[in-house]
Amino acid sequence: MRLPLDWLREFTALPADATAEQVLAELVTVGFEEEAVHRPGAELRGPIVVGQVLSMEPEPQKNGKTINWCQVRVAPEGQPALEGEGIDPSGVQGIVCGAHNFAPGDKVIVTLPGAVLPGDFRISPRKTYGHVSAGMIASARELGLGEDHDGIIVLGRMGLDPEVGTDVFELFGLAEEAAEINVTPDRGYAFSLRGVAREYALATGTEAKDPADAVTPAPLDGSYPVTVRDDAPVYGVPGCDRFVARVVEGVDPTAPTPVWMARRLRLAGMRSISIAVDISNYVMLELGQPNHCYDADRIDGGITVRRATEGERLTTLDEKERTLSAGDLVVADDSGPLGIAGVMGGAASEVSSETTRILVEAAHFDRVSVARSRRAHKLSSEAAKRFERGVDPLLAPVAAQRVVDLLVELAGARDTGQGTDLVVTAEGPTTAAGATPASAARPEVRLGLEAASRRIGLEYTAEQQIGYLEALGCAVRRDSDALLVTPPSWRHDLATPEDLIEEIVRLGGFEDLPSTLPVAPPGRGLTKAQLHRRRVLQGLADAGLTEVLSYPFVSEAQNALFGSSGDGAAPAAIRLENPLSAEFSLMRRSILPGLVGVAQRNLARGFRDLALYEGGLVFLPRTGEKVGTSEIPPLGAMPDEQTLDALDAGLPPQPFHVAGIFVGHDVPAGAGVARRPVDVSDALDAARLVGDLLGVQLVPSRAHHHAFHPGRCAALALADGTHVGYAGELHPKVAASLDLPGRVAVFEVDVEAVSEAAPDVVVARPLSGHPATTQDVALVVAADALAGDVEGALREGAGELLESVDLFDVYEGPGVEEGHKSLAFAMRFRAQDRTLTADEASEARAAAVRVAAERFGAVQR
Repeated sequence: MRLPLDWLREFTALPADATAEQVLAELVTVGFEEEAVHRPGAELRGPIVVGQVLSMEPEPQKNGKTINWCQVRVAPEGQPALEGEGIDPSGVQGIVCGAHNFAPGDKVIVTLPGAVLPGDFRISPRKTYGHVSAGMIASARELGLGEDHDGIIVLGRMGLDPEVGTDVFELFGLAEEAAEINVTPDRGYAFSLRGVAREYALATGTEAKDPADAVTPAPLDGSYPVTVRDDAPVYGVPGCDRFVARVVEGVDPTAPTPVWMARRLRLAGMRSISIAVDISNYVMLELGQPNHCYDADRIDGGITVRRATEGERLTTLDEKERTLSAGDLVVADDSGPLGIAGVMGGAASEVSSETTRILVEAAHFDRVSVARSRRAHKLSSEAAKRFERGVDPLLAPVAAQRVVDLLVELAGARDTGQGTDLVVTAEGPTTAAGATPASAARPEVRLGLEAASRRIGLEYTAEQQIGYLEALGCAVRRDSDALLVTPPSWRHDLATPEDLIEEIVRLGGFEDLPSTLPVAPPGRGLTKAQLHRRRVLQGLADAGLTEVLSYPFVSEAQNALFGSSGDGAAPAAIRLENPLSAEFSLMRRSILPGLVGVAQRNLARGFRDLALYEGGLVFLPRTGEKVGTSEIPPLGAMPDEQTLDALDAGLPPQPFHVAGIFVGHDVPAGAGVARRPVDVSDALDAARLVGDLLGVQLVPSRAHHHAFHPGRCAALALADGTHVGYAGELHPKVAASLDLPGRVAVFEVDVEAVSEAAPDVVVARPLSGHPATTQDVALVVAADALAGDVEGALREGAGELLESVDLFDVYEGPGVEEGHKSLAFAMRFRAQDRTLTADEASEARAAAVRVAAERFGAVQR
């Protein structure tokens, strides 16, 4: 909301020398956000004066353009002109002008040599079209005052007849400024000078004048036909509970908008259009009540406020034809819709340059109805902005009278006295004097005297609280240990004790609030699952992987590739009813499709060595059940526990998975750095790390999955055999089809399943202070024997003295029988309470070899 300071000064005790920055500083103290300062004349400098065209001679040019060689008086006759280089002492300047919308005798705006226009455009005498042009006759665009719709500014057409030589800075108020604030959605009353004036008075401890008090609505007898009917109220609330219609005649559509009004509108961010439209906008900015002017001669019959018929069409003021739905509230006549209520009027009844009879509308429309129509039709308007945030329901007759008064004063109109103030009450529509709409009633709120102090930690006396609330416009009465507060009609947001406490704190001063850290209640904190998720994600980052985030939407092909159990059959998946893209219409069963997409984008941008991971939910449909079968509760109503339970029951299982992808090499290139391509070991190590972080050992075993390399794929399981994921390398054909180069290692683990198997407390293995003994063993086994299984046999046979066993060599060739291979393991032994002897280590190694021999026929080389 932009606030022209001279306009705000009419309703507040704003000092004459106050700046926009000072106004913003005061409004910030009562909770508004500072947006900007606007000074339209900030880029203008130098002599810019009123001039009168004495003569203009058209001169056709070779390029087909016709220019005018003008003689313009810039100083009163007989008085010296301004001094300056290029300014004729006689007060008459020769100026070349390419515009043609003015004539001799017209008074215009002249920028003299030495002036500077927006964009650092400097005016100086220059030779052009065979003349020395000493100045420029200016348009609104050249002065930075608006769009150049009509060419040169002709002051007479604006109702102005200033003396030649008058300083334009003073004439147009170019030295004035406006402060702009951001208005939050709950404070719609501040979308007006009326509302902000109150807030400025509260911030400064001064008085404010309500502009509505200066207007006395005329009593209306209901002589203009108005009907309000609503067959589809939203949540039982009628779309319109007050509609005021006033008729004026004899309007002069050519009457110019006064300079003071156009200046204020411009400072407020609006363009001056015509006298009727400008008055309508001016009253809306002043009071906060949107209103509309119709050409009364283009209305067929009376006014009806109703819901639209499905498929009705309306061409709005932005010249777009719109198809209406049954949910749209419209203002209509006997021929059809005249406008979307509270959003935008229609072109058929628009005020034009021939309009002499005007119907003035000021109504109170329901916020939800307006918001729905605005969103449905993608329409943005100043009226909708205010109705959505709440308009004072008592203001409609005041605003209508204010518009009528200004039309009479500025456009020569005559008030016919014809009009209607239709109010919709619980008993139905009525034009009875003094009737008020149901929305104007504000329920009384009970506020305990100690509630504010208890919530905020700062003492507020009863007198302070009463003073703050009454300053807001509330009616307050005391009832023993509580205050009974009735909010004013313009504060629909004050409905609970907490709302009132917030206002007390706001007016009491945020700077006085104590600063204390809250103490967390005992017995709360992160759940076990949340702790485990954080531990896994942080652990992978600590290991050097980079976390990414991808969309959970996948295609049919991605679901079949990565979402299946390994046999290649397309698994069931949850299908979106309204997908962002028809291609990606399924919810993911695996994290890997998104990770692959991230890797593709990084590779396309030149990043060759990648180690990425992502944690997130996957979505697994229940067999034979449809997701989301429960009826969605209506908006605006809190669902009960049974409804929430039914909604939860309709949700699919959503376990938390973590997945990773490795592309390129294990380390970046560098001098003296030995790099190796990533392989299955990288994926397997990262997957095992997930288990280690949670204190669970993941057991790998050879597996088959159609997306993985047939010899480099491991299934991951818990000790009890529960499958929790895969690790390995993508099949070369799959990697090639995905435009991924070389080897691509991936893993995915069901963190939720691992977390459930994890102990509540992970106990670290004690460290021994005694030295270790390392012995190697090479075993010849059948070529199809799995190294992991042989390693497991060695661990079991060696017993508790074995600290670690690592495979460091696999050999097939001369010296090893055909169909066999040699596996070499490094076995490290250590005791917690003593130094092992060589014999003890050898005995443990021999026991390990015996178990391997029994199970796999292993022979020691």
